[in-house]
Amino acid sequence: MTDTIQPPGYTRQQTVAVLVGSSIMLTMSMGMRQSWGLFSAPITQDLGVSVADFMLAIAIQNLVWGATQPIVGAYADKFGSRWVAVLGTLLYAAGIGVTMAATGTLMLIIGLGFMIGIAMSCTALMLAMAASARAVSASRRTFVLGIISAMGSVGSFIAAPLAEGLISSQGWLIAMVAFIGLCVVMLPAAYFVGSGDRAAAEISRTSTAPDADLSLKQALVDASQHSGYVITAVAFFVCGLQLIFIAMHLPNYIALCGLAPWLGAAALGTIGAFNAIGCYLLGWLGGKYPKNLVLGAVYVLRSVFIVMYFLVPATPATTLIFAAIMGILWLGIAPVVTGFIAQIFGLKYVATLTGIAFFFHQVGSFIGVWGAGLILDSFGSYDRAWQIAVLIGLAAGVAQMFANDKPAPKLPEPSPA
Repeated sequence: MTDTIQPPGYTRQQTVAVLVGSSIMLTMSMGMRQSWGLFSAPITQDLGVSVADFMLAIAIQNLVWGATQPIVGAYADKFGSRWVAVLGTLLYAAGIGVTMAATGTLMLIIGLGFMIGIAMSCTALMLAMAASARAVSASRRTFVLGIISAMGSVGSFIAAPLAEGLISSQGWLIAMVAFIGLCVVMLPAAYFVGSGDRAAAEISRTSTAPDADLSLKQALVDASQHSGYVITAVAFFVCGLQLIFIAMHLPNYIALCGLAPWLGAAALGTIGAFNAIGCYLLGWLGGKYPKNLVLGAVYVLRSVFIVMYFLVPATPATTLIFAAIMGILWLGIAPVVTGFIAQIFGLKYVATLTGIAFFFHQVGSFIGVWGAGLILDSFGSYDRAWQIAVLIGLAAGVAQMFANDKPAPKLPEPSPA
């Protein structure tokens, strides 16, 4: 880490604390989030609910996460990230506890759906990206955010094998207890995410930047009228649909193909491992090339490889190769989206505006996870689900490539970031 990584107004120690705290928080929160698909079979069998019922709880989790993210982001923009992240961590553990006590679909929806959904908006990508974006200089922003985002993928490499091993040997309830343990690890990290809150507030108070006097209302109006932002938000919807379909339904698809249960956890772990590479790679690409082109290429490539995987018979080899490729194209777009929005609108309302875009992402996640479950229950296969994911993915990728990347009228042309 060089001396130029921190922006004016931040000390080196504050920047390091924010980045380390964000990394560990993402490792835990996103690792657990991407492992819920492993609980589908044991919970549905134990509680006597359908796959669609379980996936409805996950779908509501994603929708609540998206719906509350702009509100949480606006609060963090105004008052700081520390207590948002700390309270979100406590709510995460409480939601797991309610899920453990579930006897049917309703309690699954409350615990796994609403409570963890709100907790995710306080502890996951968008809040960590916003806090980290403020703590690094513009010239290093997208690259550093790529490294932070990679830690979210490392979490699945930890959480998925942990959950699968405990589910197989001790049952899903013990696996949930282990996840509460991950929340304990996450708690001090959440506290350190807010290490730059005072510095950010002072910078905002004394700033002479072009966005210093911009009101939230005007920022929202500008965003709604900027075609590049609108296209990015809509394309993010497609991103959410594709990723949640793979994360939540791939283990079940593997089981339907008659493959060993361990392969589902291995696939999720492989996604996590290669996503670390993808976050680093896409963060570098987003700093070197136009971000709209990088994002569009990711959406198109994902769609192409989804077609290739589902058209051939599933085997351990094809599944792990597919997981590795998806990992490279996974969460690495988050820092690129954050950098793209900061490039257009500046940093003052970056948590709010990325939160709104993320709401579209989570609406896509809601449709992807629940809709695929309904398609499976109705047709007995995932064929229609992946076909829809591919078609809209290709359309989103092309649109994103041609999206306007010029800054809002009050901002100067961006320097490379």
